[in-house]
Amino acid sequence: MLVIKSHSGFTLVEIAVVMMIIALLLGGLVPTLSTQMESQRIKETLSQMDEINQALIGFALVNGRLPCPAQSTIASGQTNAGLEASMGSYCACQTSTGSNKTIAYAGAGKVTCADSSVTGVLPWAALGLKETDAWERRYTYRVTTYFSDTVASATYGTGCSPTPAPVGVSSFALCSPGIADISSAASGGTTVASNMPAVIISHGKNGLGAYLTDGTQISGASGDEAENSDNDNAFVSHELTTAYDDLVAWISPNILINRMVTAGKLP
Repeated sequence: MLVIKSHSGFTLVEIAVVMMIIALLLGGLVPTLSTQMESQRIKETLSQMDEINQALIGFALVNGRLPCPAQSTIASGQTNAGLEASMGSYCACQTSTGSNKTIAYAGAGKVTCADSSVTGVLPWAALGLKETDAWERRYTYRVTTYFSDTVASATYGTGCSPTPAPVGVSSFALCSPGIADISSAASGGTTVASNMPAVIISHGKNGLGAYLTDGTQISGASGDEAENSDNDNAFVSHELTTAYDDLVAWISPNILINRMVTAGKLP
């Protein structure tokens, strides 16, 4: 007697259904993984910014001043990349008006930034820190030059009239004012912090306004993010939104001066 055995298996329709289910499951996982990765980058960058804050204060304790910014447009690996840009006893600026001054190393437009403030990128090499945030972009760094000029003479200015002047010990005094102000919005916001000696910015996931390691800048910042990349003394810091993903930190003058007094750098 002839027996015919049938072989069961998946039909094309069944395979298609299974593939569709797998695709749906993977599609649901992708946003979750992406969100987790971004959360990790934010956490990593905030941790780096805490290290930057401590390194800047440590630099002041050793040198009696905060460092000048590094020039933003020098590519990694090139001469002076990540080092302080200075001119004599001051930070070096591009010629400009008002407070919109950016850092420079050389050229006919190079001037000093006495009694003002200046923007560049964090001098990572001078501080011994990582060059970029978790998105591989450089940190914007603005410093009040009362806090960053040399300490050889009181004639360079402290922004106030201390008695006695901290000659040879610190470039700034107990009464020195910071210039940077941080608000909750570029227009109509409330004050978050005022008269800060220095501000550090990561331009977040979209990177608008940030400098890359090749020395080029990502353009297109607008709204509150534009306030953090226009080289003036006003900054914005608030919760992250779809239109704003900058991370902003600053040096508190109270903490800085307390540390300087404790170390015997200020009376």
